[in-house]
Amino acid sequence: MNVTVIGLGLIGGSIAKDLRKNGFATAITGVDANSEHAGKAKEIGLVDQVLPLEEALSAADLVIIAIPVDKIKLLLPQVLDLISDRTTVTDMGSTKKSLTAVVENHPKRRNYVAAHPMSGTENSGPEAALEGLFSNKIAIICDHEKSGPQHLALIEKMFQSMEMNIAYMSSDEQDHSTAFISHLPHAAAYALANAVQDKEDRSIILDLASGGFRSTVRLAKSTPSMWGPIFQQNKEYVVDSLEVYIKHLIDFKESIEHDEKRMYELMNNANNIRSILGGENPSLIKNEEKIVKFYTK
Repeated sequence: MNVTVIGLGLIGGSIAKDLRKNGFATAITGVDANSEHAGKAKEIGLVDQVLPLEEALSAADLVIIAIPVDKIKLLLPQVLDLISDRTTVTDMGSTKKSLTAVVENHPKRRNYVAAHPMSGTENSGPEAALEGLFSNKIAIICDHEKSGPQHLALIEKMFQSMEMNIAYMSSDEQDHSTAFISHLPHAAAYALANAVQDKEDRSIILDLASGGFRSTVRLAKSTPSMWGPIFQQNKEYVVDSLEVYIKHLIDFKESIEHDEKRMYELMNNANNIRSILGGENPSLIKNEEKIVKFYTK
């Protein structure tokens, strides 16, 4: 299968690694606006060749778009304009409502499968690509009923070849859910990093930083050019999630100040997250058609 990957950074590069290793792709063509990234991706073997967009799409059976979501919004209609009727297109963006809206009435809408693999690191660029990054993670497919059966089946097969579990949601459900489990942690990490840097004696504080702080603030190293558009495209739900988070921060702050018993109650309640994340996830349910559906409360 001829696969074209647009965007040769962490996500696109990691997908290319997996699809080459598992034999899903027989040839991989890369497209990247950054010539340095394109050259490095070819040099380290992520792709077989790097071509201009139109040429890269001409022989593609599958097109994977893995660039920042603001760029996907601009590029996706163009890609659908250029592909053949048989070509399948998918994107790896972390937001979905704004992306699906721009191609809602496109003549080749059924060639497109809106997707979001729930995995990543704070690193970027072709050299950040990791084999097995997506193994045992969740891949969300959105508005699957709007995709043609053959195109949907191909993307399902791709994710299964990467050892991913598949969840099906509407674009709105996806954006609401990821606001809490993905976008909020990144926003909180940026705020925490800025809070520490705002201290006059920050050099001493940072010298003392150990594993707990470093793991909590790790996401603040994520690329602003990728995460800024995510926050903006999912603004409504990200703001909602931040308001809930701020409410709990204030509650915890006030318990420390005025109510020690309440403070312990809040910490013990927070400890319940161990059983939620550590055991079998009740939110992944297989229905009678063997389709996994992801629910959030």
